[in-house]
Amino acid sequence: MSAWQPLPDGLPPEVRHFVEQLRLLKDRTGLSLVALGARTAYSKSSWQRYLNGTQPPPRQAVVALCRVAGEDAERFGVRWELAVRVWPRPAATTEPAPTTAPAPAAASGTTAAPGDVLPQQGGETYEDDPTLPWWDTPEEEPRHRQPGRLALYVALVVLVLLAAVLVGAVTLA
Repeated sequence: MSAWQPLPDGLPPEVRHFVEQLRLLKDRTGLSLVALGARTAYSKSSWQRYLNGTQPPPRQAVVALCRVAGEDAERFGVRWELAVRVWPRPAATTEPAPTTAPAPAAASGTTAAPGDVLPQQGGETYEDDPTLPWWDTPEEEPRHRQPGRLALYVALVVLVLLAAVLVGAVTLA
């Protein structure tokens, strides 16, 4: 279906296997990267980075791809977790890496939730981006208005009515 470019040399086997499985899953959908981006709320360029092994995808991107392909997201979530732990980091920037301890779920062997921090080779960490597509975002709770606001509106309406009555009485007199 697709002519994928070769994965970068030096990728750990877990990452290579995960990306190859993502590529197969994407190919099974029969969608182009543009169409996949429209169906998953992740851009074409993001999918190019994820499927070429240059950047780890957020867990929610993997879940969205699984949903589009009709595949079990939990199984791919486990593969994602294994790959992210050893995913090579880009060259260090001037900003030091966060020194966050691994999440208890990651340390106990259970699957991590979005937002969890997973340990990587060399002591660095990768924090999952909890970006959700618009159809999966939780609804916001309705904003409660201040209690005196309704009374203020009623008072304004009464004042406008009184002013209209006074203007009418003055014009008739």
